[in-house]
Amino acid sequence: MRGQTVSPPVSRYLWKVTEAGKVNMLVQDMNVPMVDKDQKEDRKKVLVDYFLEDRHNHEIYAYTFFACEFLNFVNVICQMFFMDFFLGGEFTTYGSEVVRMTDMEQEYRTDPLSRVFPKVTKCTFHKFGPSGTVQKFDGLCVLPLNIINEKIYVFLWFWFVILAIVTGIQVVYRALTCCLPALREMLLKARSRLTKRPGQVEAICRAFSLGDWFLLYQLGKNIDPIIFREFLDNLHTELLRKDTEKNAQLF
Repeated sequence: MRGQTVSPPVSRYLWKVTEAGKVNMLVQDMNVPMVDKDQKEDRKKVLVDYFLEDRHNHEIYAYTFFACEFLNFVNVICQMFFMDFFLGGEFTTYGSEVVRMTDMEQEYRTDPLSRVFPKVTKCTFHKFGPSGTVQKFDGLCVLPLNIINEKIYVFLWFWFVILAIVTGIQVVYRALTCCLPALREMLLKARSRLTKRPGQVEAICRAFSLGDWFLLYQLGKNIDPIIFREFLDNLHTELLRKDTEKNAQLF
């Protein structure tokens, strides 16, 4: 199911323990359009009853997922700083210096990581002379493995930067969804784009908390769009019925 995997081991384990197959259980094989009509109605009713009875009880579920997304970002940043420490402070600017170096003339180019991965170094050879004594000869040795290593670290620099940008954008996006109810309404509208009842999504978002919205949004990713539209219709109808009964009891 989408929305259930987070890459780094700690956050992935944390999410697997918290999620525990909840989305898979609630989907109930409604991710395909060809479902028996009676079964579909029963499963939609189960979903509606679940959300009405467990309303406002999904905060830990949602905030754990948000924390895992933030851990992804922290993981990438820590990896970059560790790599920089491991290479003696030469890693953080390595990729930008490589890009800058490509615009220079060949004779003026200097490898930014030549201090860390030298390609040529001084070697001392020991040989036995004519008299049987050991003689030392100095020479230059080519280190072909370092040629490969520097290419690997160029790739790693760009890979870490791309991951940091993507996960950073994800963290900002998640912070906006937490702070802006209008954005949550817009996202759920986009997920339930087949619904035709005006004000339906807005009413559902007002009635449910952030955690409930997040679980609804995850279900929208995994349930067939037509079935998800029908489920929202039923959920909205039940919310209106309960509000009517509540108002009738007050008077």
